Amino acid sequence: MAGSEDRRVRFKTLRTSSQSRRGMMKAFVSVDMEGMPYIVIPGQLGLKGSLYEEARKIATKITLAVADELHKNGFDNVVVADSHGPMVNVQIDELPEYVEIVRGFPRPLSMVAGAEECDVAVFLGYHAKFGTAKSTFDHTYSGAHINRLEINDVPVSEFLLNGYTLGELNVPVIMVAGEARLLEDDVKKHDTSIVTVALKNSLGRVSARSPSMLKLDKDLRKSVAEAVDAFKKRRIKPLQTRKPVKIRITFMATQYADVAELLPIMKRLDGLSVEYTAKTVKEAYTTLELLLLASAGMSASLESTR
Repeated sequence: MAGSEDRRVRFKTLRTSSQSRRGMMKAFVSVDMEGMPYIVIPGQLGLKGSLYEEARKIATKITLAVADELHKNGFDNVVVADSHGPMVNVQIDELPEYVEIVRGFPRPLSMVAGAEECDVAVFLGYHAKFGTAKSTFDHTYSGAHINRLEINDVPVSEFLLNGYTLGELNVPVIMVAGEARLLEDDVKKHDTSIVTVALKNSLGRVSARSPSMLKLDKDLRKSVAEAVDAFKKRRIKPLQTRKPVKIRITFMATQYADVAELLPIMKRLDGLSVEYTAKTVKEAYTTLELLLLASAGMSASLESTR
């Protein structure tokens, strides 16, 4: 009898613990770099760049301010997805106890890895899609390989690709902070309820005007509070697209389409473009990741023949 009673007590404790976890609020933050303030040259974006450490400090300050404000507004945990390049950019020395960080690449769902159990999402340092005029470092997911990416015939930026993926997980994007052209031409076009913060106004691909960090800190904190309030009042809904999901990729060079066409599900449309259909956005996303890794391999293979 004593053993049976002990088991019942343990089960009750586990159940209470599980219920407590379900009651906790968790936020997800995806951090890119090209849309961060003050970042305007290639030397700020790569591991060996002359000003890479400066860029890391900028991205970390922005991320910590947003995480702090999310915590103050009721989120017990914040999952940060380090999502630029090799995805090891955010400095980890000063991460508070309530923050978890997702680092490294490749990984499933790339820029939104770790969002599965979160209640809301925030995108930081995001930028406009390839071909956007006067927008710093405009590109779509892979600047070396992709010219244009379409989901169900809609040209998408990384914001919309990641937003649709989170929508499938029922996680709404409540705030986007990044380059101003992305916010005006893309975010507000698809969902006016999402709170936006312009971290910089681009003058061209490699030049921009940015506010002071002090002003940005105030703007970000105010906007987080506004976004959380809108979420709690159910004013912001997850981004959705129809299923099945049709993906069209226009590559930068024909050899990448050659490689993509090797997959049986691919339909070659022309020299640069392929198309495929996926049952879910998640399936479409992971297939895209595979294609880009194959494209990178093709680039490396060609380089080795020089």
